[in-house]
Amino acid sequence: EGKRKVEALWPIFKIHHQKSRYLYDLYYKRKAISKELYDYCIKEKIADANLIAKWKKDGYERLCCLRCIQVRDTNFGTNCICRVPRSKLDQIKIVECVH
Repeated sequence: EGKRKVEALWPIFKIHHQKSRYLYDLYYKRKAISKELYDYCIKEKIADANLIAKWKKDGYERLCCLRCIQVRDTNFGTNCICRVPRSKLDQIKIVECVH
């Protein structure tokens, strides 16, 4: 399709993020599902437990994937653009994560 190797995986990461975020919102924000159902979804790997654990920490609410905080995967030992606070980003320009 003319995409780079990482771009081909973006739809998969997006679906993975959406499933995990949906379950996180249902359990922690809206309190709409039981602990048993949440634990079952985590155990069956429907959602990413490690990603949800990061979302519960301050400063990681917008994290799109765990690769964004692994500095060993970058050329200069830095974090991903999704880790930059919104106040420091240009409001007009839309920036997407490269992972």
